[in-house]
Amino acid sequence: MTLSSTLQKAFAPTGVLRASINLGNPILAHRNASDGEPGGVSVDIARELASRLGVGITFSAFDTAAKSVETVTNEAADIGFFAIDPLRGAGIAFTAPYVLIEGYYLVRDDSPLTRNDEVDREGNRIMVGKGSAYDLFLTRETKRAQIVRTESSQAVVEAFLRDGLEVAAGVKQQLEADAARTPGLRLLDQRFMVIQQAMGLPKSRGDEAAHFLREFVEDVKRSGFVASALSRHGIKGASVAPPSQA
Repeated sequence: MTLSSTLQKAFAPTGVLRASINLGNPILAHRNASDGEPGGVSVDIARELASRLGVGITFSAFDTAAKSVETVTNEAADIGFFAIDPLRGAGIAFTAPYVLIEGYYLVRDDSPLTRNDEVDREGNRIMVGKGSAYDLFLTRETKRAQIVRTESSQAVVEAFLRDGLEVAAGVKQQLEADAARTPGLRLLDQRFMVIQQAMGLPKSRGDEAAHFLREFVEDVKRSGFVASALSRHGIKGASVAPPSQA
């Protein structure tokens, strides 16, 4: 596929595609034990995009979604991988989601809480990773419980235990992994949200680039690329998003 120089410039104004990677979501990204470089589903997708654009790629990895969003919004990176949220959409043009991930609550075994609708009550404190998709969602939706924020999604359960809070919120797989290492914890039995993971680029890059990225995401879903990446990295509990109806 031959791309216009205008489109290449929109995606890679420095000559290489600069991808912002959020390591705070272990389903989609991690550091490789062998070399410390970013790896995972989102890294594979970024490399595929760079290949189709005919440019090289560099990665900036962050431990929180908020830092990753800020980097793309400020155009210190050209693309990123984020949960869709209206607040983030002010400066970023999103694609449709490529992966769907479940958000869950975690409590202690002796907690009286057994259902999601019992969480948003006076006296309950919910620990979240600052700036995460579920932080933004719960900040909008929670009416009575108190939201308490820690520096990253990986630190949620540790901070929840240390500070004696009633509830921890997060991505199901991260909470399950933390609970497996720490006896006496359990997840409530239903998800409280579905996190729509999408790609995005600065809105200033224009409609042509935004359209190309949307079509790219639809293609990697349709072709099986995303499903293969999830399988290759051993990811459970996340699913390929359905085709966009837009």
